[in-house]
Amino acid sequence: MIDKSIQKASVSDLAFNKAVSAKLARKLRAQRDGGQGVWFGLGMFGLIGWSVAVPTLLGAMIGLWWDKHYPSTHSWTLALLIAGLVLGCATAWRWIAQEDAAMHDSSEDTHD
Repeated sequence: MIDKSIQKASVSDLAFNKAVSAKLARKLRAQRDGGQGVWFGLGMFGLIGWSVAVPTLLGAMIGLWWDKHYPSTHSWTLALLIAGLVLGCATAWRWIAQEDAAMHDSSEDTHD
């Protein structure tokens, strides 16, 4: 009975040690690579914002022009504004998913 508890403790200690060493390796790699600090994060936040704002505003401007030159019963401005917003959100989502996958791929490389 004592042997089993010692064996369980050593397995959990091994898992803990692996997790700590992986985290330490990520931190050391970040320091070695120049470390992406707060300004990098704010820049990425701004980049994501622009990737949503530009298609939204472009859709609104095209919709305004269309409504002015070709009047109709429904608003092209609203339709194209929503289309631009959806396109911008999809672009930002895809970009974030790619960055997340790249980050997880690089962290898995340190586990091997």
